[in-house]
Amino acid sequence: MSNDFVFSINSIDFDENYRPSENTRITTNFANLARGERSQENLRNTLKMIDNRFNDLASWDNPNGDRYSVKLEIVSIDIDVEGSGSTFPMIEVLKTNIIDKKTNTCIEGIVGNNFSSYVRDYDFSVLLLEHNKDKKSFSIPDGFGDLHGKLFKSFVNSTTYKENFNKPPVICLSVSSSQIYHRTVNVHPILGVEYQKNGLSSTDHYFDKMGLRVRYFMPPNSVAPLAFYFSGDLLTDYSNLELISTISTMETFQKIYRPEIYNANSAAGKCYQPSLKNPDHSLTQIVYDREERSQLAIEQGRFTEKSFIKPYKVTLEQWASSYAL
Repeated sequence: MSNDFVFSINSIDFDENYRPSENTRITTNFANLARGERSQENLRNTLKMIDNRFNDLASWDNPNGDRYSVKLEIVSIDIDVEGSGSTFPMIEVLKTNIIDKKTNTCIEGIVGNNFSSYVRDYDFSVLLLEHNKDKKSFSIPDGFGDLHGKLFKSFVNSTTYKENFNKPPVICLSVSSSQIYHRTVNVHPILGVEYQKNGLSSTDHYFDKMGLRVRYFMPPNSVAPLAFYFSGDLLTDYSNLELISTISTMETFQKIYRPEIYNANSAAGKCYQPSLKNPDHSLTQIVYDREERSQLAIEQGRFTEKSFIKPYKVTLEQWASSYAL
């Protein structure tokens, strides 16, 4: 059996006029911002925050702090399991592009950033919950994340990916409130001070199966580290402007989604445990429904089970068992 499914890519601009498509996961962070009466205001303010943060970090040859603007694309990847033309919306990521207004050029940024996956919804909101139903102690089912990891690696290694993107993806997430992070002496001029923690979390293991490892950095003028999942060498494979595009985009989102951590009024110390119960934080003026997002994840996991996992069960199992890493 071939190690390749058929992947297709579609993209749409994430701007103040963005409206989620029918196939977009409704819990996707950027889709949540684009809902409701204040959607355009939400989006406009979010994009302004991203641009301001970018110029703050890219301060050289930028005396007025307005040289750059970040253009974002929402990239949707569909998978055709049987080659029949029938597709399933596998994942969505963000692609950054940097507009240099001084030179009137567009600089390609990083693909990845935000990461949304229907199959991950199924794994965490259906499979994992059912596995632990009525059990006294929590456990992870055998092979948890294997299929998702192989699907992701198959896409990144595909001709479709290589024809559209020049570098491997970088996913940037919030740090976990269940973990303790320790500041190191390693400081990168753009990524900032590095933090480390003991052991791997369930998220780390899940992304490891996708071929991605993690490092934690708190950029200059930030108050908490971000988790960067990548392959290769994060510090040398990407330019300063590429890294800044990811930091400015994802830190802005996290200030909106998790203000208790990323819009806290004091910065992380040498030993840091994030908390979503931290009262000492400031709110942005951007509306985001965090509770609704968590409730909808189960609904989307059930959709994946019905529309992808069950119909293609035999084909997916055979493919996964023969997939060459």
